[in-house]
Amino acid sequence: MARLLLVAGIALTPMLSGCGLRPLYGGGSSGSVASALTQVEVSPIEGKAGWLIATSLRDRLGASGSPRYRLDIRLDDQIVGLGVRQDDSVTRERRTLRARFQLIDLTDSTVVVDATAGSDAGIDVVQSEYATIAAENTALERLSGIVADKIVARIALYAQQRESGTEAPPAAPPAPIPVP
Repeated sequence: MARLLLVAGIALTPMLSGCGLRPLYGGGSSGSVASALTQVEVSPIEGKAGWLIATSLRDRLGASGSPRYRLDIRLDDQIVGLGVRQDDSVTRERRTLRARFQLIDLTDSTVVVDATAGSDAGIDVVQSEYATIAAENTALERLSGIVADKIVARIALYAQQRESGTEAPPAAPPAPIPVP
């Protein structure tokens, strides 16, 4: 059975190249997508969640030299109680981290990507307040990495589409992210 699957996989491989499927990071660290990612500058983001996401993004993007793009991000970090006992104490929380981000081309100040990314995590509320706070902080760290991964994936997709000429123009000019 395994041999049959292997033969079928090998036989279908040429068909994949015909459908336009190609690796996002083709060319490795010297490819067009990887080099575009190194040209992104991350604007400062306020708060602890902002620092965590900005650090995660800088680690993933590997910025070097003068930037061609600026990444502006606004965060929405919420903790909502879900499970409630008869004495009105919360037993379960959901932490949601959402980011609205805009990638701005610095050559002409146009917004080339305007999107959102987010994730959420469940947290058990226990009797120890310290343990609950530690769980909330751990969830925030984990969510920051997930959201940063989603943002980098979207920027990489834009870079690939720009390189291949399949980039879709925005339907309407997006509103800029307000700065407090």
